Amino acid sequence: MAEWSAEQYLLFADERTRAARDLLAQVPSGPRREVVDLGCGPGNSTELLVARFPQARVCGVDSSPDMLRQARQQLPALSFEEADLATYAPPTGTDLLFANAVFQWVPNHLDVMAGLLDALAPDGVLAVQMPDNLAEPSHRLMREIAATQPFAGKLAEAITLRDRLAEPAVFYDRLKPLCSRFDVWHTIYNFVLAGPDAVIEWVKGTGLRPFLAPLDAREREAYLVAYRAAIAAAYPLQTDGKLLLRFPRFFLVAVK
Repeated sequence: MAEWSAEQYLLFADERTRAARDLLAQVPSGPRREVVDLGCGPGNSTELLVARFPQARVCGVDSSPDMLRQARQQLPALSFEEADLATYAPPTGTDLLFANAVFQWVPNHLDVMAGLLDALAPDGVLAVQMPDNLAEPSHRLMREIAATQPFAGKLAEAITLRDRLAEPAVFYDRLKPLCSRFDVWHTIYNFVLAGPDAVIEWVKGTGLRPFLAPLDAREREAYLVAYRAAIAAAYPLQTDGKLLLRFPRFFLVAVK
């Protein structure tokens, strides 16, 4: 998959961190000793964990060298590790695994979550947030344009890279038997953006990456022209000229 860009991701740092704040607010109170930020990105969520648990040992894990570079620059006193979450094993004694907007990229993430829950210390917490927006125009239009010519040949894999999330009941039935407490919910955010170009800049940092990476410069420009036109049609401007980007997110907090 295309390499992540910390710089592009951080163009909307405040908006991207909002769900992390909301997830952290639901982590049960009490001291934590070993905290791991799974998919820590550029360190914005890790910073929240340090502030919430100042006595804990907090570390970050990510698969992207550029994200880790930014995180180490932002938080030089902390430890950051490059790892694939599909096979990652947390340190012994870990009592909080915090995962903000990462498991949607991990194949078989329900099984991975079950394994991570099993690895937690007693009363440990797995806190997860994932975008649940593949049915939204921003992401549906990516796939629809990718399926047309001249893009279909190069973008067949990108179209199928992410599956829609399972229903909350599926997560409940798989993970609740491993937990003493299990909470699951959705939140729909409506982010105020400057217009269609802002939507494009937003998704360039996340979901649009695998659609653009296989294309050459000319194809990429043509794809973005078509995508921008479709976005402009799908998201009418408000009376002040702004655009509302509807963004559903899925949350769960599991206590071992």
